[in-house]
Amino acid sequence: MVGGGHVGAAGKAVAYEGRVTAFVVCTCLIAASGGLLFGYDLGISGGVTSMEPFLKKFFPDVLEQQSHAAGTESEYCKFDSQLLTLFTSSLYLAALIASFVASIVTRIFGRKISMFVGGVAFLHGAILNAIAMNIEVLIIGRLLLGVGVGFANQSVPVYLSEMAPANIRGALNIGFQMAITLGILAAGLINYGTSKIEGGWGWRLSLGLAVVPAVVMTIGSYVLPDTPNSILERGQTDKARQMLQKLRGTQHVDAEFQELVDATEASKKVNNPWKNILQPRYRPQLLLCILIPFFQQLTGINVIMFYAPVLFKTLGFGDDASLMSAVITGTVNVVATIVSIYSVDKFGRKVLFLEGGIQMFIFQVAVGVTIAMKFGFNGEGTLTKGDANMLLFFICAYVAAFAWSWGPLGWLVPSEICPLEIRSAGQAINVAVNMIFTFIIGQIFLTMLCHMKFGLFFFFAGFVVIMTAFVFLLVPETKNVHIEEMNEVWKNHWFWGKYVQDEDDNEMRVRDV
Repeated sequence: MVGGGHVGAAGKAVAYEGRVTAFVVCTCLIAASGGLLFGYDLGISGGVTSMEPFLKKFFPDVLEQQSHAAGTESEYCKFDSQLLTLFTSSLYLAALIASFVASIVTRIFGRKISMFVGGVAFLHGAILNAIAMNIEVLIIGRLLLGVGVGFANQSVPVYLSEMAPANIRGALNIGFQMAITLGILAAGLINYGTSKIEGGWGWRLSLGLAVVPAVVMTIGSYVLPDTPNSILERGQTDKARQMLQKLRGTQHVDAEFQELVDATEASKKVNNPWKNILQPRYRPQLLLCILIPFFQQLTGINVIMFYAPVLFKTLGFGDDASLMSAVITGTVNVVATIVSIYSVDKFGRKVLFLEGGIQMFIFQVAVGVTIAMKFGFNGEGTLTKGDANMLLFFICAYVAAFAWSWGPLGWLVPSEICPLEIRSAGQAINVAVNMIFTFIIGQIFLTMLCHMKFGLFFFFAGFVVIMTAFVFLLVPETKNVHIEEMNEVWKNHWFWGKYVQDEDDNEMRVRDV
């Protein structure tokens, strides 16, 4: 089996020697487990915030608001509390700040050190959340979880893209998204179980079990090797070649290794990747590292993932039904991500982006129309069993579309398009933008639901139209292109080609700058 390839001067793919080894697959699977941190927290927070004992302990005003609102206020406003949403969204504010620190650590000390730091921070945050007796300790724990997520999301996708051969890079990188979806599903199942524990302490177990993915990542990062790119950055040429030979299962890695050496030499000439990424020749990478995570969050997926139990409860599902519905959407999320793993390197990134966008739009509109018909503007109404099942089907179809398109590709594409000299900065921007809008959506969603009502789903559907057009026009296909040979992709693009020149021209522009 061919171990990868690059795009030659004539624009044709040239194969590197090597094969897909068990070593590279196992290594990437262990690294991808870092996604469990992000996924578990995405899934656990919404379920916990729908548990009455948790609300009684930390957010009694929300319970009082619900009791006063019963029968008199809009169903849309049951959970409208800025303090409650701060519990969820504070993590992502911390992750935003941590991602910039992580970019420096990743560049100087390597990818696995960043993963280790993330695992340790997440571990401490999980312990604080489990033992919290007041809101202050709870929020501090959430902030530490955010540091863990920021470091993990910065380092893991880059690690996977650098380790994987080009022809299966998409599938191995999507292992990170697969871990996220497994974390979400596990959290949903755990919430469903802990909600039935007598004594009202089940929420502590839900939050405390976050130590499991933290321990997995911490131990995993300790045993993992570093990437050849990262080893070369620290000047260990022989060790980097040996690692590449082990990854590819052959001694004949001269062509691919030379590409890595050239990329490393170019990277060493850059003292400040943050300043460098602002140069015109990196305009395509900069804009995609900003716009892809921006659009990923404006799909509205975190409305479902953060607040699935709260949302279902708001729409008239019972307590158990709302938690079980979240488990069902989590299961769909996992299955659809498996579809993406099998199809991303066969059909390409762009096809999945476009199909997913069309499907998300259709079913997001369907959800909005259904809610409008059943609750109207006043939020007064109920769902029959048939209505609830139909609404759940629409939401599952929407989740499936996201899970095989914008979910995994939102992490894959930014991690593979940046050359080594700006890779750490590009990934930090990707994580930062993702976390900024995850924080914003997490903080204001319940208020938006209260005021925009069913129109909220049409709001997100409008962004799905915009981002699908963006992909069609401006996102190039990167399947089977070696990570250090992406320059050819941009040069051959109808729009981005005006910003990207040949290497000699680039060097001249660097001197001019």
